[in-house]
Amino acid sequence: MTPAARQIVFINTAHTFTHYSLLILPTAVLAMAVPGGLFGESYAPILALATGMFVLYGLLSLPQGWLAQRFGRKVLMTAFFLGTGCSLIAAGFAHSPVMLAVALAGAGAFAAIYHPIGTTMLVEAAGDKPGRSIGVNGVFGNLGVALAPVVTAFLANQIGWRAAFVAPGVLCAVAGVLWMRTPLAAASTHVGSRPFPAIPPHLVRRAVVVLMLIAMSSGLVFNAYTILLPKLMQERLAGNATLLPLVGLAAFLVTLCGALTQFSVGRMIDRNTLKRVFLPVSMVLAPAMLALSFAQGWLVLPLAGAVAASIFGQVTVNETMAARYISPALRARIYSVRFFVGFLGAAAAAPVVSVLYERTGSVAAVTMLLSGFSVVTLGCALFFPNREEELKPELWAQAMVPAAAE
Repeated sequence: MTPAARQIVFINTAHTFTHYSLLILPTAVLAMAVPGGLFGESYAPILALATGMFVLYGLLSLPQGWLAQRFGRKVLMTAFFLGTGCSLIAAGFAHSPVMLAVALAGAGAFAAIYHPIGTTMLVEAAGDKPGRSIGVNGVFGNLGVALAPVVTAFLANQIGWRAAFVAPGVLCAVAGVLWMRTPLAAASTHVGSRPFPAIPPHLVRRAVVVLMLIAMSSGLVFNAYTILLPKLMQERLAGNATLLPLVGLAAFLVTLCGALTQFSVGRMIDRNTLKRVFLPVSMVLAPAMLALSFAQGWLVLPLAGAVAASIFGQVTVNETMAARYISPALRARIYSVRFFVGFLGAAAAAPVVSVLYERTGSVAAVTMLLSGFSVVTLGCALFFPNREEELKPELWAQAMVPAAAE
């Protein structure tokens, strides 16, 4: 295996750990919320302990581009693996709500490193057709989303909720030690093989506006949905705390739909303009989410799968926007801002789910709210430019002529 390929393996593995670490509590809480337990017996207050984790996950993504220039990507990714792993282990040994909240906040702070740094490294290595690489990387991220509920449910049911935090924490820290021993690959031969084209400024501004708007709305929808999914499966399918493994398996199958879609979308992007892929994927989300608010029984599974497919498919499209419209020199900073904006929306997910569930006693209010935010995503897809030059960058030179005359 070449150094570059080995590096990509670690980047993809880090993506799995990122999303896995953020979604342990939403399933573990089903085993933690018991009468006489250390954290009480109510679902909503325990889930709210993750608020600090998601807040720091969003806030600390902003300075990562600057930190990478100062300390280097290797150091930051080392901090990601070791910091996230140790924070999860600390969460597994927490003996009070405050201790758990602090440990989770630490996990969120270190997990914030991944997306701005890892995505930039991946896009630079992907060359002129980043869609497939981003799609594969997205599958690894969704693998973390999918595995979190099923593995957490299994560990919590067989060993206890503490093991659900400690086991992945140890694996993440071990991956960090291996990463430290792996030399950083030389700059990819893809980078700079074709000069980045000059794109009309009004199209760049339009793409950036859409990128930030959708980051804000999809950040909330993505995070709230993945947090809500185990509870949704329990409420609509299992209805019994003793069926926790079934809840995890159902959530895994639903998220698997998203992972498969993300890989397919990645391949489609390399052959189509972003809007041609973005628009149909976005059209599914709002009606499917609304229908999910009222569905009962096994009908929940195909609807939840359709929602996951739409949400995760959009992620690949969104991350490719910067690759096609933003020059490499500015890409790390744009990714930092994009993920900062997106994770601010994501930070609101835990308290939104917690408060709405506490007041209504049902997941329906949350899914109806998310269907409203999904309409914003559809609006972004309609507004995004549809340019053939995306597939043939050499044609941007012709587009610059009328732009210069304006």
